[in-house]
Amino acid sequence: MIKPMAFHWAARATRPDARVVLVQAGAVLAPASLPAVDRQALEAWRRAADFAGAVGATAWPAGLPAPVLLVGIGRKEEFHPARWRRAWAAAGRALAQAPAVRRAAFEWPAAAFPLDAAALAGLAADGLLAGTYAFEAYKTKKRAPAPAFEWVGATLAAPPARAAVRRAEIAGAVLRDVRELANRPANEFGPAELAAQARKLARAAGAACKIWDATALAKEKCGALLAVAQGSRRPGCLIRLAHAGKPGRKPLVVVGKAVTFDTGGISLKPGKNMEWMKFDKSGGMAALATVLLAARLKLPRPVVAYIPAVENMPGGGATRPGDIVTARNGKTIEVLNTDAEGRLILADALSFAAEEKPAAIVDVATLTGAVIVALGHEATAVLGNDDRLVLDLMLSGEATGERLWQLPLWPEYDEMLKGQFADLKNVGDGSAGTIAGGAFLKAFVPAGIPWAHLDVAGTAWLEKDEAHGAAGATLVPARLLADWAARTTLDS
Repeated sequence: MIKPMAFHWAARATRPDARVVLVQAGAVLAPASLPAVDRQALEAWRRAADFAGAVGATAWPAGLPAPVLLVGIGRKEEFHPARWRRAWAAAGRALAQAPAVRRAAFEWPAAAFPLDAAALAGLAADGLLAGTYAFEAYKTKKRAPAPAFEWVGATLAAPPARAAVRRAEIAGAVLRDVRELANRPANEFGPAELAAQARKLARAAGAACKIWDATALAKEKCGALLAVAQGSRRPGCLIRLAHAGKPGRKPLVVVGKAVTFDTGGISLKPGKNMEWMKFDKSGGMAALATVLLAARLKLPRPVVAYIPAVENMPGGGATRPGDIVTARNGKTIEVLNTDAEGRLILADALSFAAEEKPAAIVDVATLTGAVIVALGHEATAVLGNDDRLVLDLMLSGEATGERLWQLPLWPEYDEMLKGQFADLKNVGDGSAGTIAGGAFLKAFVPAGIPWAHLDVAGTAWLEKDEAHGAAGATLVPARLLADWAARTTLDS
């Protein structure tokens, strides 16, 4: 496991290499411990530079006695945990890119924000750790280690705030480990490698791991999953991870799509930007992270993950458009487009998930480009068969900054998935693409089990470096799901 970052507490600022000062709506939120001369100099620089403090904007003002990093948090009336976390991620990234900064200190006026000190500190710590991360496994020249962070003042040193920071530190180490895997290229990270690494991380965290290989999946009659895998020389598999939690409670089950590379199969994708299809495993990586977070944070609720792992290739054995396959639950599927493969592997995994007798099932997938058209890159789509479950997930999204937006899943949408020669077809009529994907998956969840589908195609990775993070996997919505597992009272 990657060693977590160092957090320290101090009653008053020591002599760090840099201090972080927030700017809200054009006003410097200078803490009381900052000398008056520095406050005046900061405000003078801000006015001269016209630094308004947009969310995630950073600047190193010149001419001060000691280095100060200004970080924008936006307007007060637009405060949101997602923006707060993003601002601190930008701070972490700016600090990590400043080689001379080995220790950074920060504090803020507690009365300036609507959240309590513990919630603010936890989100800030999470953001800092995420911002300092960059995938460098294949670079010969590495960055200097990220700086240590010092929390200043009695408010941030209080036990609830310290506990929140420690939880963020544990979570940050887990997420860094999984991001290291999620960012690996497909030539070195196929289904077998994913399974091996999942087993290794699970063992270290105290979670259980079971793997079904292709032979075992055939015995389980997983015709949908195997239909996707058969075009590749790399066999597919199914991974089950489990955090035991406390006995006597129904588990929460997360199902994550892990297509380690997606060419589209016979329905070949355009070549432009196909390199990003190594991130079609993002749902599975988020599911892996969720169980590891539950184990490392010692959550009382049992949490199980199913990760169907395949490579979607157009080899000689590949499934063809027009083929009909039989899923594990006995339903038949016309494969009209082999690039709609994620829903096929999830279909079989959902049947395993249902057998856990869970309190709820949540599946996570980079399923449709349509969700990016609808929501861009700021929110994940959520669809489901249970309003309470959807609301629980949305509330955790608000708390963690991994926001959700609900799309409808009315029975009328089921009509577009009815097959001509089989029970179902794997694509709709071209409209409501994200909803069509959810409607297909709903057919593989038995009645009576609360279920939700999260389409993370727009939020699972960054295609380029941003102020708040490096290009690559984000692991959205692992934080959300861990928070939900800690909070939900479904069948408690």
